[in-house]
Formats: sequence, structure tokens, C-alpha cells
Amino acid sequence: MTVNESRANPAGETVDTGIPRSVAASMTTAEQYDWHQSNLRKHAVTRRNFLYGSAAVAAAAGMGNLAWSGIAYAADAPIAVGGRHVAFGNDASTQLRFSAQLSRNPGATKVFLDHGPTPALGATTVAEVRNLVSQVPISTGGILGAEQFYVHAAVNGLPPALPHYYRWRVEGGASTDVRSTAPALPRGRTAGFRFTMMGDQGVDETPTQPAGLKAGDYDNLYYKPDNDPTVKHTQNVVNAIAARKPAFHILAGDIAYADPSGGGKPNQFVPSGSAPSGFDKYNPFVWDGYLSAIEKSASVAPWMFATGNHDMEAIYSPNGYGGHAKRLDLPSNGPAGCPSVYSIVYGNVAVLSLDANDVSYEITANTGYSGGKQNSWVQTTLAQYRADPNIDFIVAFFHHCAYSTTDSHASDGGVRAAWTKLFDQYQVDAVFQAHNHIFERTDPIRNNQPRKPAPDGATVSSKTDGTVYYTVGGGGRPRYGFQPGESESYRGNVANDTSVNSYVWTPDGKKQTEAIEWSRVRFRNYSFVSIDVTPGIPGLTQSTMVISAIDEYGKEFDKLTFTRAIPLTGLFNFGSS
Repeated sequence: MTVNESRANPAGETVDTGIPRSVAASMTTAEQYDWHQSNLRKHAVTRRNFLYGSAAVAAAAGMGNLAWSGIAYAADAPIAVGGRHVAFGNDASTQLRFSAQLSRNPGATKVFLDHGPTPALGATTVAEVRNLVSQVPISTGGILGAEQFYVHAAVNGLPPALPHYYRWRVEGGASTDVRSTAPALPRGRTAGFRFTMMGDQGVDETPTQPAGLKAGDYDNLYYKPDNDPTVKHTQNVVNAIAARKPAFHILAGDIAYADPSGGGKPNQFVPSGSAPSGFDKYNPFVWDGYLSAIEKSASVAPWMFATGNHDMEAIYSPNGYGGHAKRLDLPSNGPAGCPSVYSIVYGNVAVLSLDANDVSYEITANTGYSGGKQNSWVQTTLAQYRADPNIDFIVAFFHHCAYSTTDSHASDGGVRAAWTKLFDQYQVDAVFQAHNHIFERTDPIRNNQPRKPAPDGATVSSKTDGTVYYTVGGGGRPRYGFQPGESESYRGNVANDTSVNSYVWTPDGKKQTEAIEWSRVRFRNYSFVSIDVTPGIPGLTQSTMVISAIDEYGKEFDKLTFTRAIPLTGLFNFGSS
């Protein structure tokens, strides 16, 4: 992989894991990992230097809201289970993946997932414990060692769409409350459902470790207080999502921001108690708070993740994604070596999670890492889904934007070059992006041009009109602006500036100005989208997919209806006798 020195790790745009800036600037993520391995051979780390996890997970174990209390738990204290989250397996209609975090090393103590079709449970699975070791260089020349423990349990062979109840239980110790989730609807037009989406989330709260941190260190106030800093915007979004009770949620990258970077703070990891506190450097304990913060929704609705530029954590292999493999469970039906590339089918909707880090022209630390395997997989998978008579709608979600007009990142030509022609060819209905910390929706686009105006309340069809691109990066991080002279435009505040100059990143890392006419809705506040799918009747009614944009307080400010007719032809082919 060849890397342009100015684009591999732009300051503040990739995870700073403690490598000197002059060295890291031109490195791929894989090369940064190799640097860390070499550095560790020079700086031995003893177990006494390790921080053994965070007390944050205690809150979700029914022990009160102690997540940010700073209470420390001794190595022999009772084990708490928290940060519960659920995901689909490769077959979303029959497989669920349960995950959580432990407050300390369980040692020989077993952790169980009790589960069943009723609150009485009835079945028990011994959990797999995954130990995540993080070793980050600090300003003294030494290493901060951190150890975290995650539990995972796979449950297969479930009946589609029926509630499945579960609790986590520690051998000889406490258990969590009983909650329920459900696998997906079977493929086809059996029932309607809802799912939600957003990106660029982060956390509102400051982590408890290392000791001595203060508000603004690693939380969403890190680089600028934004839009009333007394309001917990991230939690508002999670609460609004939970209130809509989605069947599942998709998050288009930049998940926890364990290294927020770019705040102009000292480019070093400052030991606890030293001045100044706060630093542009990776802190694995941010993940404790993140998993606790999303638990309200993620413990009952599968949360499915794509990866963004702030998710390439170079202290973990491969390609910065090894930490996610310890914390999260994602389907493994994508191309080999691309852990956040996969697909799920829920009823009559196919969903593709893609890794835009692999194709970005703007930020190239992981550009090309799949060797083209991802792009081949995208084409093959889209062709299969569009040829399936039981699937009406296809959506994709990923981080960097093919089409957006903010003043910070705008559009990535690498994403356009890799996938938009495929989206045209296979009539992808909606594409969900993030990266830009705003909401923006395009008119339907085909061949890089808008096909027809689609104002709030309009109805579109990917078959005749093209693909609609959503940028939903208002999950919690401080907001960006739009291009100079470009206004917000949304329900009740519609602007007349349908044409504006924006830019797109080119293969040489330049910003190429482009006059665009496809930006239909623009909204700067925190938000997410809610998607309601209603299957039609073959030969009689169309299937519909209604996508609503919702602000952090639950107020809708844009809606678009997608339709697809269902022909009778081919649906009743039972083969020859």
C-alpha cells in the first residue's frame, strides 16, 4: 500500500496511540501496529503497572447509577456485568450474539448467559471471556497498561422474530435483570418493522481512568462546548432512539472516540495527577462509558456497527480493528480480513455494512487494505440481493460520504469511485453515511447527477429515480457547518439555495471544487433517522420504506417515502415435476 504523507494520518483525523507525530504521520495503521510491537520489546511492562478495568460497568448491573462515581473496585471484589449489547449473527433471523463487559478479571470464575423463550429462561450457555490488553506510550517514556474483560455468548437455531429472554450470571455471584431481544424477521414480506441509524456518537461523560481526568477530557465536550454544553446531547439521541423501540439499530462509524484528537491539547499521554490534564491520546477506558451509555437500547435491540476513521485503533491488529473484535460481535459473512464488512437481511430489506476506510481518498491510513476484496464482495452481494424476489429494498451504511457539503469533509471521491456505480446498477434505495457532524439528505442521484427534486414528504423509487444519500453524523460529537453561503433547509425552514459550490476529495488528496444541485435537506442539530418498512402484496400493493429524520428530542423534521412494486412473475416458481 502506498501512502501520501499528508493524508495517511491527518492531525486529529486518525487515532493517536502514542507514536511520535513526525513518525506516525506517514504510516499505515498496520505499520503503526508494528511500531508499537517494536517499542514494547524495548519497554517491558509488568503486571503491577496495569490498570485492571473500570468500575463503570457496575451501573448497568443493577447497582445504581455508579458509572461515573469514581468508585474503585479491588481485584477480589464481586464481579459486575454491564455494558450489555446484542447483535445479529450471520443468519439474522435465527442467530443472536450477546456481549457485555466485566468489572474485573474473572480468573477461574465462570460467567453464564441464561436464556429462553420466556422470562423463565431455561437454557444456559457458558460465556467466552475475551481479554483485551492495551499498552499505550506515555510522556515519561514508559507504557500505560490497561486490561479489560468482555463476555460473549452465541445463541443459534432461534425461531425468527420471536422474543428471546436473557440475563448474565456470575458463578457464585450476582445476576443481571432479565431483558429480551429478538432475531430478525425471516426473509420475505411477513410483517412491517422499524430500524434506526446514526453515526459519530462518542460519550457525554468523562472516563474514571486514569485518575485525575476532568470534564472535557475524552467526552463530547473535548474540543469545543457546542450548542448548550449543559445538555447531554448524545444521551438525548440514545433516549430518543430507545423510545422508538427499533427492531435494530445501525451505526455508521466513529463509535466511542477513545482518542478524540484534534483539540489542540498536549500531544502526549500525561500520567495521572500531572498537569495539564487532558491529552490527544488513546484511552481504552472511554469504551467502558460508551458501552454503558448505549445499554438502554443496545441490550434489547441489536446494534450493528460499521467503522470510521476514529475507529482505526493502531495498538490492535489487524488494521486497528482487533479491539473491536474483543468488545463487539459482528457477522462474519463479508470478505476475509474485513471485519466490519457484512450483510444482514431483515424481512424484505437487505442491509450492507461497508468499510469506507478501505477506499477513502481523504484519509489513507487503511486505504487499499482489502486488496480489492471488499469491492468485489459488494458487487457480488448487491447482485444476489437485487435478484432475490423476496427482497424489495437494499440499503448500505458506511462512514465517509459519497455526497455531502459540509465545510469539514464534504464528499470523498474514493467512495464515489468504488461504489456509486454499483449502487446505480443494483438500484440501492438509500445509503446512510456519517463523518460530517450534521444531517444532510440528497435528491435521488444516478450517474453522479440528481434525477428529480425530492422535497420533504416526497415519494421516490430507486428503480426509476436513483439512490438517496443520507449523512447522519449528528449522533453526539460537536457539530460542523455547511459551505459558505449555504443555509440550513428542513421542514419549516426551507431555503432557496438549491445550487452551491462544495468539494470532493480526489485521488491525489486535493479538494476539487464542484457545483452541486443535489443537496435537498440540511440540518445542523443532533439527530438520527428512523426507518419504517411496510411490505406490500405481490401484484396488488407496493412495499414502502418511510425514512424520517428525527432530532434529539424526538421531533421529525424530514420524511421521504421509498416504494417498490412487487410483480407476480417468478414468485410462484415451484420447479418442474
